[in-house]
Amino acid sequence: MALLQDIIFKGIAVSHAYHQVWNVTITKTSMSFGLGVHASQNGEMISSTAHECAYDINGANPIAQAYVHLKTLPEFAGATDC
Repeated sequence: MALLQDIIFKGIAVSHAYHQVWNVTITKTSMSFGLGVHASQNGEMISSTAHECAYDINGANPIAQAYVHLKTLPEFAGATDC
């Protein structure tokens, strides 16, 4: 599971950059996770960011919840599931 989105990395256009959730830490009500950005699905990580969101213990698995949260952020408007 990942998100695909065109980005500009250090002035270079990267089509369909692969955004993958990793390093998830969960409490009863919240979670934090890293988001690694790769130029392609099998490429090396070119950047990463940290994120936090609410966690629903009765909801979908934490990684799925992380992607749902990311898609609510303006910077991921138009990103597609992979």
